[in-house]
Amino acid sequence: MFSKILIANRGEIACRVIQTAHRMGIRCVAVYSDADASARHVAMADEAFHIGPAASADSYLRGDKIIEVARQSGAQAVHPGYGFLSENTDFAEACEANGIAFIGPPSSAIAAMGSKSAAKAIMEKAGVPLVPGYHGDDQSPDLLRAEAEKCGFPLLLKAVAGGGGKGMRVVERMSEFDDALAAAQREAKNAFGNPDMLIERYLTQPRHVEIQVFCDQHGNGIYLAERDCSVQRRHQKVLEEAPAPGLSEDTRKAMGEAAVRAAKAINYVGAGTVEFLYDVDGSFFFMEMNTRLQVEHPVTEMVTGQDLVEWQLKVAWGETLPLAQEQVKTRGHAVEARIYAEDPDQDFLPATGTLRYLSTPDESAHVRVDTGVTEGDEISIHYDPMIAKLIVWDESRDQAVNRMVQALEQYRIAGLKTNIRFLHAAVDSQPFRAAELTTNFIASHGDLLFPKSRLDTDKALVLAAGFVLEQRKSAEPVTADPWSPFGRKNSWRLNSEYAQPLKLQVGDEVHELKLLERDDRYQVFVGDSVYHLNARLDDDYLQAVINGHRLSVHGNLHNDELVLFYEGDTFKCTVYRETYDFEELAGEGSLAAPMNGAVVAIQAKAGDRVKAGDTLVIMEAMKMEHAIKAPADGVVSEIFYGEGDQVAEGAELIAIDTEEAD
Repeated sequence: MFSKILIANRGEIACRVIQTAHRMGIRCVAVYSDADASARHVAMADEAFHIGPAASADSYLRGDKIIEVARQSGAQAVHPGYGFLSENTDFAEACEANGIAFIGPPSSAIAAMGSKSAAKAIMEKAGVPLVPGYHGDDQSPDLLRAEAEKCGFPLLLKAVAGGGGKGMRVVERMSEFDDALAAAQREAKNAFGNPDMLIERYLTQPRHVEIQVFCDQHGNGIYLAERDCSVQRRHQKVLEEAPAPGLSEDTRKAMGEAAVRAAKAINYVGAGTVEFLYDVDGSFFFMEMNTRLQVEHPVTEMVTGQDLVEWQLKVAWGETLPLAQEQVKTRGHAVEARIYAEDPDQDFLPATGTLRYLSTPDESAHVRVDTGVTEGDEISIHYDPMIAKLIVWDESRDQAVNRMVQALEQYRIAGLKTNIRFLHAAVDSQPFRAAELTTNFIASHGDLLFPKSRLDTDKALVLAAGFVLEQRKSAEPVTADPWSPFGRKNSWRLNSEYAQPLKLQVGDEVHELKLLERDDRYQVFVGDSVYHLNARLDDDYLQAVINGHRLSVHGNLHNDELVLFYEGDTFKCTVYRETYDFEELAGEGSLAAPMNGAVVAIQAKAGDRVKAGDTLVIMEAMKMEHAIKAPADGVVSEIFYGEGDQVAEGAELIAIDTEEAD
């Protein structure tokens, strides 16, 4: 077995590989960029080497530097993780040329599946069913338009080289085709260096079901159950589970055998995933093969009891597969939720910021957390915004779903926007519990997935007041005489009673509360209502009784910014001070950047007359493009940034004079 390996990656997958390698007695070499000097994967590794600036193109995508570090450190093998260089043919060949084992498939297999169009041709010969569409080499716009007409609508444009939802567009009608093609090609070229597209018929009610395959160097190949990854946004998965609900044993077997045929058709070695679209009539179609370990591999590990990274290391060393097909058994059900720094209420725009407060559920046989960050780390614009993967297992799907709901309530983050509340609503929704799964799940159930807060505003304000008061009390010295009225915090005065004011800002609204403290109890006045509050704060845990209703919340108060966590929901407010210098909001006729990122294209110039809905600016963040559209008819009066500029969230990009449009 290898004695030392290099992990050519970062974040949670680097930590995940190090964990198994260390358990097997293998030393690990990490690489890091400027942005990751203090990262968790660097601290976990036995040694680490700096490889460049924060931008991935100058660091984690520099195969030459990584090969140099592998040779310098004496690493016998390189584990690429997923993303970055994991499916890069040139990098796999460079490892082989330098006598370094690539813990993945041979470069020929990566090349075969690296082009989705070529892959489909191979799959067709192997007898794997395909979705109708076009996957040829001729990429002329006229031919693509003709093939689109032939395929029929809706259709899916997909980059031939890539994944993760990048370079993909759903096109509903021919009038949208040209704009969608240009955007998808541009995004694909930026992300993968290749703008070529394939066209597929877009099934309206499909499920995304994939098969985990494994092959060794001796010609053996098996499949390890299947995963359902239908719940997606922007064609990128957010919830995965194993096994896929509702599949017959015959379908499981047929799909698994088709996946193994696909792998053997390209002489595959190592871990791979064959992805299928599963239609309502039980038919399934090959979509693509990912020649690496998948983000969602933990759900397969939880139901099979196998460590797939250990399998990768053994196969790369030349050992045979640990199990034969008939020995693969599954038990129970597992669900994975990807926790992202993003804003679901703003079409899942990526978010950046510091993990000011981070509390995770306790890990056990039922709960697992795969992460590459710790409290205080920054989520930057340079990399994918995934914070962690939360995985749960139980004897049945119903029990596993309950476990996930509970675990999400115990996952608490403050300092930046996350999708935890959205995930909680999705997993706890009736359609998900009933396994009514399609790739349109989010679009079909928006009302359920973006619910109102479980806490009414008044009660949340009372809890916030209790948290603020109890934290202030714990931070102040104890008075010499606890019975003295002068030691109380109720602004006591002779022959009168004074209610202490507390202003809490929620969004743009400031709420004026009045507070009285009486014998370790509070009276909280919110508008015309009076609430009797008992509160006790233990670190970040507030136990409260409000008018006889006992409930508890966790919270984090930092620089007057308070976040309360309650049953998967959050309540945010600020202790308002008159001296605050609040920034004015952008005017009605302005366009502000919805997130930190780079300006890719400016599609207007000063003096242009525009209509509501016209795309004026295209921004890129975390390798994804976002079109920023005119909010109303008007005339562009000023442009504040140019193509290539980095801008911060909230920065004014373009000013529009809406009056001139009249």
